[in-house]
Amino acid sequence: MAILGEGNVSSRIEGGFLIKASGRSLGTLAPEGVVACRAEGLLSLMEREEEPDDRIEAALFESRMSEAEPKPSVEAIFHAYLLSLPGIEWVGHVHPIGVNRILCSGRGEEFARGRMFPDEVVCCGEESVFVPYTDPGLRLAGAIRRGTRAFIEKHAGSPRVILLGNHGVITLGGTANAVLGAMLMVEKAAEIWQGAAVLGGPAYLAEADVRRIAGRSDEHYRQRALNL
Repeated sequence: MAILGEGNVSSRIEGGFLIKASGRSLGTLAPEGVVACRAEGLLSLMEREEEPDDRIEAALFESRMSEAEPKPSVEAIFHAYLLSLPGIEWVGHVHPIGVNRILCSGRGEEFARGRMFPDEVVCCGEESVFVPYTDPGLRLAGAIRRGTRAFIEKHAGSPRVILLGNHGVITLGGTANAVLGAMLMVEKAAEIWQGAAVLGGPAYLAEADVRRIAGRSDEHYRQRALNL
């Protein structure tokens, strides 16, 4: 799902969070490619949303808990925000081919809103946040925060999937397994969606059915058993 330096992963720790260093590969990530960061300065930076590039660069270096560590990814800004949400301990971000085929079309928001099958609801939630293409960095972090806040206001809980137009996917949750499960499921859903599009268009579940699946006690049991 990620080649070269694409993608990112982060986890909350005491006093801050861990995140992949800039330019490192997820496929070969080792301990020296992970940076421990403080979130406060990055969250304060988000309050302005418009800063010169050199100020953003300085804030990223300043966020490190140790000056001996490499620079964190510029995406550390939105990771800091998402990890500040209640119950969120892990965040993943990749650019999978199947999902990006849709996100690079004019139907990305439609894909984000609809649900086609029960396991998509169980792993990815009732709907996804959709963020139109925004320049990565501080502006993207602000757009993600606005979309996430709107989702929380509507659903009274954090999203599991955030889709970035012409960019990629973010998944978030309380466990690493929840993040991986949502990422694998949204890629599976993208493949199904594309096949359904060829056969006349996706047949989405009714909203009442989606809410019912999301609220079923047996599905909650499965989520706990799978550490989702």
